[in-house]
Amino acid sequence: MAERPSRSDPLDPAAVRWLTPAGDPVSCVEKLKVLTENLVELRQMAQDALEDAILMGCDEAQTRDVLAALMAGLENPYAKE
Repeated sequence: MAERPSRSDPLDPAAVRWLTPAGDPVSCVEKLKVLTENLVELRQMAQDALEDAILMGCDEAQTRDVLAALMAGLENPYAKE
């Protein structure tokens, strides 16, 4: 079982300082809770995918590259054109 990151860990979803497009901090407790929960879920799904790929004989570096490309390729459906 993976060790839970500490509050000072930059990869700890609860330590992320969320900002608005204007650069102001998001302060709504409910929004912060949802954002943290989303990151926790994404992290666990990505961890599971990495472990599955390694157990099935896939290259770890390639799997990490695919996961990173997947995140980088996400589209903003709310972008103004």
